Amino acid sequence: MVRWLEFIAFFVAAPVGIAVFLPVGLMFPALFAVTAVGLVLLAVTPGFSWGSLLSGLTRVSWALVAIVGVTSFAASYIILWNTAPGRLFQLLGEGAPTMWGGWPVMVVIAALYPWVSALPQEIVFRPLFFRRYGHLFGRVALWANAAIFSLAHLMYWSWIVAAMTFAGGLLFAWSYERRGNFPEAVLTHSVAGIALFAAGMGAYFYTGNVVRPF
Repeated sequence: MVRWLEFIAFFVAAPVGIAVFLPVGLMFPALFAVTAVGLVLLAVTPGFSWGSLLSGLTRVSWALVAIVGVTSFAASYIILWNTAPGRLFQLLGEGAPTMWGGWPVMVVIAALYPWVSALPQEIVFRPLFFRRYGHLFGRVALWANAAIFSLAHLMYWSWIVAAMTFAGGLLFAWSYERRGNFPEAVLTHSVAGIALFAAGMGAYFYTGNVVRPF
């Protein structure tokens, strides 16, 4: 029962509360705070070792990583072409936005996304979920993991984001739990995220564009 209460509070109530109640400017600070709590929970999970996160490092399927990158970019292109063509490649080419003294925003995203977004998300949604709560779901654990990963993106209020993160969550969970390869999960997540932003999916995956439906 305690594990169920933990799970509901952390993976259901927290993301729903952030999406429904918090001002846009407080969403990411709240997410970082929740992530910190997740790291503590993982650290005290019986049988977990931080060293286990390196397992699979020499078995990463680079072909899979490449396929995920190409597929993510292609899917993003198709979605944007049909829903928001004006946002295609908005971070690329001449006139692309810059920050921090002239650095192209896309370069900054590509450099930081794996470390400040993909890695902490993967730690919380893969090792924490499967090592601490996976037994609660039995054979449907992978599907449950994909569902809560999608729910964590509720704050964007977009069915496109929900569908893409469910598919991505299923793939990342498969790399981690079925292939026993956390580094591969992080790499595929990183490449997918960078590809999405390069195509222009910041139109949907950016809190500055969030519009609540109520």
